[in-house]
Amino acid sequence: MLVYLDNSATTQPYKEVTQTVAECLAHNYGNPSSLHRMGIKAEKAVKAARKTIGDSLAVDENEIIFTSGGTESNNTAIFGAVNALKRKGNRIITSSIEHPAVLNVCKVLEEKGIDVKYLSVNDKGLIHINELEDYLNEETILISMMHVNNELGTIQPIEKIAQYKNKSEKLYFHVDGVQSYGKIDICPKSMGIDMLSFSAHKLHGPKGSGGLYLDHQIHIQPLIFGGQQEYQLRSGTENVPGIAGLGKAVELTFSDFHNRINKIREIKAYLIQGIKKEIKDIRINSYEDQRCAPHIANISFLGIRGEVLLHMLEQAEIYVSTGSACSTKKKSQSYVLKAAGLSGEEIEGAVRFSFSEFNDIEQMDYVLEHLKKNVKGIRKIMRK
Repeated sequence: MLVYLDNSATTQPYKEVTQTVAECLAHNYGNPSSLHRMGIKAEKAVKAARKTIGDSLAVDENEIIFTSGGTESNNTAIFGAVNALKRKGNRIITSSIEHPAVLNVCKVLEEKGIDVKYLSVNDKGLIHINELEDYLNEETILISMMHVNNELGTIQPIEKIAQYKNKSEKLYFHVDGVQSYGKIDICPKSMGIDMLSFSAHKLHGPKGSGGLYLDHQIHIQPLIFGGQQEYQLRSGTENVPGIAGLGKAVELTFSDFHNRINKIREIKAYLIQGIKKEIKDIRINSYEDQRCAPHIANISFLGIRGEVLLHMLEQAEIYVSTGSACSTKKKSQSYVLKAAGLSGEEIEGAVRFSFSEFNDIEQMDYVLEHLKKNVKGIRKIMRK
């Protein structure tokens, strides 16, 4: 039995998505900027996807900018905002547990003289929002915050943060929604979000496609210059197959949305309860209530190395993670779990389980069986 529980890293594409992408590659290969029939057909595919995504967020379809994925969307939002507002201020506020696509941008900006402030978090990865008020000043031009943490699943209080944004007319609010879009309810207009990043392959779409919601009232500078596609904010011939695949993934994800999400939440809860019952000496690092996204659970198995457990489970075709797929090839410990104040042993034994609608209870029983056996076996070896 193959059980894929690394859905925070990437997801299995819907069958309909792969069919849509293949159809575009084979038959709808015109350039959307061309004036002939094939160009118009490609343009229609892009427009259809834009409308589907706009509707899912309850925003104007023309507020959706297509990119190559979450990383480019984050870079575009942050660099674009700073370049547009740098004469009005010099401070950015973010958190200590952002994705590298945000943290590494901030490092570059710090080298250029931008003052970046990092909010600390509690032991579950929730920001200390009181620090936000301490850091806000007349120089603040941007707040960039992830909606859902990719390692712990913690949901940040986006609407509360937006209330602080309203204290300044020049302040933009960017949200990294890569792990939240398609997983929890998001309405940028009512939540006070100016810019929202998202990625296709996190919600059963194709890799290499994503987007940025950009409120009409927000003006940023482009990163990529050329033929002035995507409202002159992202030049380059549009990735029509990727965009069409993203649109199809969003269409399917948001059909019967809440039932899909409730199913994922129930499967996660079933596995967590089984682990708590069957395996001793563990620490649940994620919240077990509505403060955690439905698809992520981070658990430390004390006295073992998470990486060893990962490879033992892999032999049974169970696929999990020890952290972010963008940083696991580095030998250093998770900076997210360090920031949350976990001990070295807790970080060493941490495993992330991330779920999708393709999982079921039968799979969780299979996972529990192998988890129990392998944790016991590894601990026995470690005690020798």
